[in-house]
Order: sequence, then structure tokens, then C-alpha cells
Amino acid sequence: MGGDHGPSVVIPALQKVARRRNDVRFLIYGIADEVRPLLDKYPELAAISELTHCEIAVRMDDKPSQALRHGRWKSSMWKAIEAVKAGQSHSCVSAGNTGALMAMSKFCLRTMASIERPAIAAIWPTVRGESVVLDVGATIGADAHQLVDFAILGAAMARSLFGIDRPTVGLLNVGVEEIKGQEEVKEAGQLLREAGMMSMSYHGFVEGDDIGKGTVDVVVTEGFAGNIALKTAEGTARQIGGYLRAAMSRTLMARIGYLFARDAFQRLREKMDVRKANGGVFLGLNGIVVKSHGGTDDEGFAAAVELAYDMARNNLMDRIEADLDLFHARHPQVAVHRTSQEQEHE
Repeated sequence: MGGDHGPSVVIPALQKVARRRNDVRFLIYGIADEVRPLLDKYPELAAISELTHCEIAVRMDDKPSQALRHGRWKSSMWKAIEAVKAGQSHSCVSAGNTGALMAMSKFCLRTMASIERPAIAAIWPTVRGESVVLDVGATIGADAHQLVDFAILGAAMARSLFGIDRPTVGLLNVGVEEIKGQEEVKEAGQLLREAGMMSMSYHGFVEGDDIGKGTVDVVVTEGFAGNIALKTAEGTARQIGGYLRAAMSRTLMARIGYLFARDAFQRLREKMDVRKANGGVFLGLNGIVVKSHGGTDDEGFAAAVELAYDMARNNLMDRIEADLDLFHARHPQVAVHRTSQEQEHE
């Protein structure tokens, strides 16, 4: 029910996924009077879907506290998340209010036992393929131990999606030299160097231009810098696309040249298509939740659903739990640090 277009985008997107993934089934939560007429247009999709009517839908301008207070147990967003908790579905995908989705997900699913704060992870297209970048907006000002958590979460996601046995992990910094950067980043780097994790290979510090280069498989940062980097990259992609369209239509010779290079420009357009990288993954919770961009179309929402499908199919949660258990077995002082923090908070 969320996003700029609601069911008019979500239902056609699910139809696309159904045709590409022959073993998928959907539990759809929404206001039945709005969803059913659309679903009935796709008999193939309706046959593998179960629609549950919900009394309310969380609005895009609702504050997270309002959504929790008024939407819990009744809203389509809560019902979809609750289905993951109950084991009725393997993942939840929503294009709705990001703050409300995160608040409800944390309240319903809870963070994993050894995780202090969740992260939002994004798939980032690079010149070498794709990378995982996290956090892109959930945790502002992460400390060293939280950055290590993000590294473990991101590496598990990369293994699940990219089929890499030992993904490379880098910490985003203002320089690659060990003496540069904030103390939290330098401490996290030391912890990762000493960890000796077989599930990842710690590369060291990386800079902003390394993200697009694909220098590492996983880029770790805190949510403030990560969100700015993500929005900058999306805006730059649209800016370059605008420049190319203007240049190709400027003169008759340019238009003729475009006709000869049409295939090349089509490949470039596909590479720069932000819809294919749609879907922010809430990592660190006891379940898979994916946030789709609210303004995307059906192809973009389908990409978010397929992202959730791939992570569930490749046992992302099991990989994360195994990696966290191994790290904390080797670094019990981190667990002690967290226990003392929790006691202080109480």
C-alpha cells in the first residue's frame, strides 16, 4: 500500500517476479477493495497469492511513533512483518514509509542477540559488477563495534547474493592510510584485522571513489555518510543520463551517430538503471525485510522482491548467525563491552 503508487506498481511487479521465479508464492497485505481489482487482472499471479485484508495502511508522512501506536496489529505493514516472525513467509518487502518500516521491524522481529543496531544495506553497481554498501541510513554515528557488526552482516549478504566464499571488506574513510580517519573507524579496522575471519577478507580502508571502482565486495560505513553517498550516486547517474540525452539530440550528426551506437548506449542505459539496484535490506534483525524505493516503477519493485527472494533462498539468516557466533567466540571482550553498555542504558 506504500510508495508513490501503491498497489498499481506492486501488483504488476509481482506478476513479473512470478514469471521469472517459478517457485515463488506471495502473501499480499492491503486494503482489499484497492488490491483485489488489480490482482484479478493477473490470474496467474492470483493463483499463487493469498490476499489478506487490512483495516489501515501506514501513510508516507506518518511519524514512526504514530505508525507504531496506530498501525500495530492492524496495518498492512505490520501484518507483512508479522508473517516473517510467524514463519509464514521468508521475507517482507515494502515500498512504504522507511521510518515506520524500520520501527515496526525492530519492534516485531527484534535485533539479533549480538547486534546493537540494525543497518540498511544497498546493492551498488560497480565497474567490476556489484558491491554491498552499508549502512546507508539506519544508524547515525556508529561506534567501532557496530562497524564490525556491519562488516559481518555485509559479508554474509555478499556471500549469499554473489556466491563469493570470502568477500573482501573495506571501511570507508577519508584516506587509505592507517593514521587517517575517526578513532571509531581506526579501532574497527584493528578489530577486523585481528579477527581472522574465514568468512571475509579485510582489505583495509577505502575512499569514496573506491565504491564505484568495485575495489572491495563490501563497503562499511555509518549511516550518515552512507546515505549521502547513496543519494549522490543516484543523482549523478540521472545527471549523466540527462547529459547524454541532451548531447545525442543536439545536432543532426549527433542523432545520426546515436543510430550507429544505439546498442552501446542501450547497454550503458541498462548499467546506469537505478531500478536494478532497488532495495535496501534491513540487516541485523531476526528476519529479512527489504525496503523498496517509494518512487520506483514495477520493474524496480520487482528487483526488490527478487533481492529478498535470493537472500531467503540462499539462507542469509543462517550465514549471519554462524559468522556472528564465530566472531564473538574469538572476541569475548566485545560481548563484555556490550553487556556493560546495556546495563548503563538500563
